[in-house]
Amino acid sequence: MGVRTRNSVLAELADLIRAADRPLQTNWVIVHNGFANWTRRTDLRGELRRHLRSLDGTDAEEVLARSRETTTHFAWCLHNQPEDEFSIWLHEYKPQIDWRPGYADSVHNHRYHFCTTILRGGYRHQRFAAELDPVSGLIRDVRLVRSTDCGPTTTGYLLAEEFHRIPAAVDSTMTLLVKSRPLRDYSLSFDPATNTGHRHVPVESRLDELTARI
Repeated sequence: MGVRTRNSVLAELADLIRAADRPLQTNWVIVHNGFANWTRRTDLRGELRRHLRSLDGTDAEEVLARSRETTTHFAWCLHNQPEDEFSIWLHEYKPQIDWRPGYADSVHNHRYHFCTTILRGGYRHQRFAAELDPVSGLIRDVRLVRSTDCGPTTTGYLLAEEFHRIPAAVDSTMTLLVKSRPLRDYSLSFDPATNTGHRHVPVESRLDELTARI
């Protein structure tokens, strides 16, 4: 079950994405273009604020149940209808002094495509080319391709096979994201400080393995 977004700013965004050509995974540039146009509103932050204030107890509980804390930010899941090929999130970045190494500041990819806009604050966004080990499948080396300082209203997208890093963010930075459904079972990261690659498998994908091990 998903939080009701009828007659809200998120309902308009959800309808826009539903209208994009299918499958979304192979048309993500089109999704981003529609998303970028949608973000050109006079008061997007105000509309999102009013939407959050309008949530009743049940809807607020659903948002809380789906949301999570990472080492660098709080990830609030605002919309996640089972029948949709996407979900909508608000990322609230922690003050950088509270970051712990190994998440946004590592070189990594994601299991899904996403597009994003910066609502407030800003960050340094870096894209990388990654060399994978043919045996382990882990990242064994990376090369910086581009580094960009991004501020409010900046939009962009990242495909699941692409690698990036956010080494620094302005305190109180917030972003709005649309994510596709996962395209793979795991993601990869690389720690430039130790030259160590990692594979990340989400806990929800490990139930069968837990059952076999117990």
